[in-house]
Amino acid sequence: METLQKICLVITIIGAINWGLIGLFDFNLVATIFGSGSMFSRIIYSLVGITGLINIGLLFVHLDTK
Repeated sequence: METLQKICLVITIIGAINWGLIGLFDFNLVATIFGSGSMFSRIIYSLVGITGLINIGLLFVHLDTK
């Protein structure tokens, strides 16, 4: 499960960078690469959303500091 969470975290970070580009420069990297409103863009956005939900589990992980 740790590997899945790491992959999801990377995808979520990429999504956050895209949102940062939108907020700061009004530049949507996903829409630029895959086309605005295309089915593939929608899949990318959905994937980022799902990985964000999976990463909620990271908030509840208790790390052993031994």
